[in-house]
Amino acid sequence: MKFHIYTSIVLLIFFCSCATHNNNKLTQNFTAKQTSLILNADASKPMRVFKINAKQDSVLLRKKSTYVKPDVNDTVLKQFTQRLYATVRDSMSMGVGIAAPQVGILKNIIWVQRFDKDDTPFEVYLNPKIINYSEEKQTRREGCLSIPNRAETLNSRSKVITIEYDTMDNQHVTEDISDFTSVIFQHEIDHLNGILFLDHLDKEIKDAK
Repeated sequence: MKFHIYTSIVLLIFFCSCATHNNNKLTQNFTAKQTSLILNADASKPMRVFKINAKQDSVLLRKKSTYVKPDVNDTVLKQFTQRLYATVRDSMSMGVGIAAPQVGILKNIIWVQRFDKDDTPFEVYLNPKIINYSEEKQTRREGCLSIPNRAETLNSRSKVITIEYDTMDNQHVTEDISDFTSVIFQHEIDHLNGILFLDHLDKEIKDAK
């Protein structure tokens, strides 16, 4: 009898350990709080966009995001990227790009609409980083899902940038991006560093004085 009880306890510990291990595998990129936020609706449902006119939202939008490990088997990562896409394409948003911090997840993930490609597809990028900015600038009008009812013209975005990023299947890619698409990348990567496009406007105004 004692032997059977002991065996049952060992098996229980084993299965609990396996469950914990598998759970960690699936959520290795996200905290429990982030995972709960991601999984509180299915993959097709948009997430709430954080706005600078709400104090707690504004504090988070000013924080830096962190590295995300590419993993096609991470179901939470997959669901999050799908929900982030659903958010940027939602009728209430309809943006051309979005960054994870804009829905309250401080991870280095962005979606960008590629106007430099046929059919202007949306593509997801993990850990994007700009490694070179051209000296030549361009003048473009920008808005932001996190800054309601405001758009401004900036003169300080580089015309051509070189970026590095990871894909979902863990390929590391280097690419040159130009014109309006490069503005979207610069805007979204700024979000990953806690920077808003109004910060560039403020700098342009100060430099002009």
